[in-house]
Amino acid sequence: MLLDLKNIEKSYETPAGSATASVLRNVSLEVGQGDTLAVVGPSGSGKSTLLNIIGALDKPTSGEVILNGRNLATLSEDELARIRNTEIGFIFQLHHLLPQCTVLENVLVPTIPSGRAANSSAMSERARALLHKVGLEERIDYFPARLSVGEQQRVAVVRALMNQPKIILADEPTGSLDPESADMLGHLLLDLNHAENVALIVVTHSLKLAERMETVYQIQNGTLAIHQKS
Repeated sequence: MLLDLKNIEKSYETPAGSATASVLRNVSLEVGQGDTLAVVGPSGSGKSTLLNIIGALDKPTSGEVILNGRNLATLSEDELARIRNTEIGFIFQLHHLLPQCTVLENVLVPTIPSGRAANSSAMSERARALLHKVGLEERIDYFPARLSVGEQQRVAVVRALMNQPKIILADEPTGSLDPESADMLGHLLLDLNHAENVALIVVTHSLKLAERMETVYQIQNGTLAIHQKS
């Protein structure tokens, strides 16, 4: 088992500080290597909070997050940062590419803190191979401003894969794309899931994207349950 969430609860204090607002309630989830799953639900239901807890960007109020056999609550901030960089790939609705860097340079950014940049030849070769796989081999020396929104998001996908993570967390990855680009990105994510044997968790409002995943969960009022595909 790659990921095991056990009875996750998440609450925040209200602005007045007089009460707590419960965002996640008794959420449990198991994810194996190479699994694909989607989480759907209305805005404010806790989807992104759940993804942030899985990605070690936030901590649960109670419960356990076991990633690759390690309880994240027992790890130091330095250890969590290393895990975020080397074992988890993040894809967001906005690509967050560095405008002053070329496509190739943007893709290589995650290799710097991991120390893999020392082997720049191997990392550059991997970057070029992945960019070729997503159809961007002719855009390697372009700056982000010269790319379409769909191309920018494909660069972000490659960047997330650079350190060969065990799991990809995608938060509304098609939210800023037109239908054709969104459809292309959905196919791409699943192709890379198979090619890289990386687990894929997608938070999305798009039922079309969600139903491409092996399992679809719905989150409502902080509670997670299996969603029946149409």
